[in-house]
Amino acid sequence: MDLGQLLNRMTKAAEAKDGKGFAACFTPDGIYRDYIYGDHTGRGQIADMLENYFHRDATDYRWQFFEPVCDGRLGYAWSLSSFTSTIPEFAGNKIVIDGASRFRLKDGLIEEYWESVNGGVAMAQLGVQPERIAKVLRRWAENLKKRPTTISYLKAK
Repeated sequence: MDLGQLLNRMTKAAEAKDGKGFAACFTPDGIYRDYIYGDHTGRGQIADMLENYFHRDATDYRWQFFEPVCDGRLGYAWSLSSFTSTIPEFAGNKIVIDGASRFRLKDGLIEEYWESVNGGVAMAQLGVQPERIAKVLRRWAENLKKRPTTISYLKAK
């Protein structure tokens, strides 16, 4: 399987606001774990997230993955994405995000997707007030600490 080709197909669909094409890169029961919009399971929810959440809040969207690596079951890549906010409070602000993504793969498709980005950098570019950024980052930190993998990791010596 060529992870680079799959990611290129996925990002082209995302840029084109093509929810069906984007979701087709996932298994029928695939999971997209978005750091802003949360988890979306199944192609219908994944397509809905792209079309009715992300593209509601952004325009001029670009997304490109670099240096994908894959062992056939797990894949990793880093990415750059950019957009212009359409959220009324932040309309017109241009954002660029550097991220890393992890993919669990099955039959040449994405079974589960996780992204890790510095949301604080994105919020600062949007113009979010520092107090609000701090509140969001505290919530993300608490969510990280509650994950079963994190709990196990912290217990191990």
